[in-house]
Amino acid sequence: MQGVIKTLARRRKAIATKALLPKPSLSKLERLILTSLDHQKAENIVSIDLVGKSDFADRMVIASGTSQRHVGSLADRVVETLKKAGYEKVAVEGEEVCDWVLVDAGDVVVHIFRPEIRSYYNLEKMWSVEVPQLEAAY
Repeated sequence: MQGVIKTLARRRKAIATKALLPKPSLSKLERLILTSLDHQKAENIVSIDLVGKSDFADRMVIASGTSQRHVGSLADRVVETLKKAGYEKVAVEGEEVCDWVLVDAGDVVVHIFRPEIRSYYNLEKMWSVEVPQLEAAY
């Protein structure tokens, strides 16, 4: 019986130690993107870990803009911020219409949607992430 109690005590200690370990920090690239989106008032920002799920990126950031103009502006600011920080190879798709703009920064892919387009494609569900409550912008 003593052996079982000692084993349980060791397991509890190991679990408590793991809980105290620092969480993996955001990469510099992801931090720049999230900060840029937040400063430009992007809504419902979600960051998804793709490590082990995908070969094309390590993280996916999804955000909403309130209008086509806001979506385009968010994408422009993200690209501008990344280029100022030295990230030269940043590809952008969808700027013609600005319903859904994709910014490919290599290790982090950013999707910026109008709310109704985001609800329609529902990328969070596809990647098994809890979807935030989206509010339609009128």
